[in-house]
Amino acid sequence: MNRREYISHVAVLLGGAFSMPTLLAIERLEYPRAEAPAAVFQLNNIQRTIVAEVAEMIIPQTETAGAKEAGVPSFIELMLNDCYRTPVHLSFIEGVEELRAAGFLTKNGAEKTELLRKVEKDTKELMKAYNMQQSKMGDNEDRELMKVQTKGLPFWRLMKELTLLGYFTSEAGIKGSFEYVPIPGKLEEVKIKPNQKIYAY
Repeated sequence: MNRREYISHVAVLLGGAFSMPTLLAIERLEYPRAEAPAAVFQLNNIQRTIVAEVAEMIIPQTETAGAKEAGVPSFIELMLNDCYRTPVHLSFIEGVEELRAAGFLTKNGAEKTELLRKVEKDTKELMKAYNMQQSKMGDNEDRELMKVQTKGLPFWRLMKELTLLGYFTSEAGIKGSFEYVPIPGKLEEVKIKPNQKIYAY
């Protein structure tokens, strides 16, 4: 199974945890369509550094690989460029630039954590406005193309989604989080011990 197939399988398993734009993005990844090319999405070096630091704070390196080692920052930029549309690009860049303006890279660990907690709190209100917008407009892709100035999914929500998706579909993430069993045994209930990896067949 290649990574593209695995991403779609993870999306099915965790469908309730992903937003509609992310599910549509995964669908575009799995079933590419002949359509006008989307606007090119690209981060500058400072923005890449911020995205990498935030991803590493979401999934830090411990005994297992962190987000950086698993290649999550590159995955995020690739997914945004290949699978998301202009409204999402704009909201993501806006979120990164707000962190830059707040001096994110100059802060210590505790200050960074406090800033991200504030971003998460603010995102709850942004998600209310976003959901209201979607209920009025729907998730029709043609409407999304027509309204390029419409706000996309809030930065923090998308950042968490793509960090988790990128990590748990990477080789490092899978090996670090799951115990691979090439030949499954009989079906039985197994009690997982503390810090024991769950099984993947």
